[in-house]
Amino acid sequence: MRRREFVTLVGGAAAAWPLAARAQQGERVRRIAVLHTGAAEDPHGRARNAAFLQALQQLGWIDGRNVRIDVRWSAADANRMRGYLAELLALAPDVILATGSVTVSPLLQSPRAVPIVFVLVPDPVGTGFVHSLARPGGNATGFMLFEYGAHGKYLELLKEIAPGVLSGPGSGSILG
Repeated sequence: MRRREFVTLVGGAAAAWPLAARAQQGERVRRIAVLHTGAAEDPHGRARNAAFLQALQQLGWIDGRNVRIDVRWSAADANRMRGYLAELLALAPDVILATGSVTVSPLLQSPRAVPIVFVLVPDPVGTGFVHSLARPGGNATGFMLFEYGAHGKYLELLKEIAPGVLSGPGSGSILG
């Protein structure tokens, strides 16, 4: 091999090296922390967690491939929950999914402002987790347990389905 061919070969390999290295690195693996208030054996909690994981998978987020999901179950134990909160925050997640008010409150008091998505919170505005439902502000957003405005609709629906149930006093209704 001649000197010029050798220099061309080595120079081409050196130029291609960073491109090959970048192609092998791929996309950064995101990290999601999940803190449940229930026990790992709770069938409802497990079903909600499975639905969450399935929805992520349908969106292309595969645990172990492009996302790392760390799930903890506190079983309504305050000491366990505090330990798990510290543990999950130390993992530097990109986002935390928190179930219930008891998990959201300590997260919002944490010095590290990790984005928080909460579920099963009865009144996020009243508890101070968000400024308003329309514009949450801060680093927390999520889903309410109940939509209080819908309760009037429940009564309307009940009245339509069983008109005698909501009759006045002395009529034999459950309200009378």
